[in-house]
Amino acid sequence: MGTVECDTCWYYDYDEEFDEYYCMMDLDEDEYYRAFATPDGRCPFYRQGDDYTLARKQ
Repeated sequence: MGTVECDTCWYYDYDEEFDEYYCMMDLDEDEYYRAFATPDGRCPFYRQGDDYTLARKQ
């Protein structure tokens, strides 16, 4: 994964009130900068997942 792929991240969720997707990680300004200023473009908080991850474990 060379770039940030928020669409497949566990923490990427849809907010019906604002009608948009957002990152559920509660990052302050410094953490946000560190996460997206890395040379390889990887987010340290990225976790592979989707809506069916929990359903598969049941």
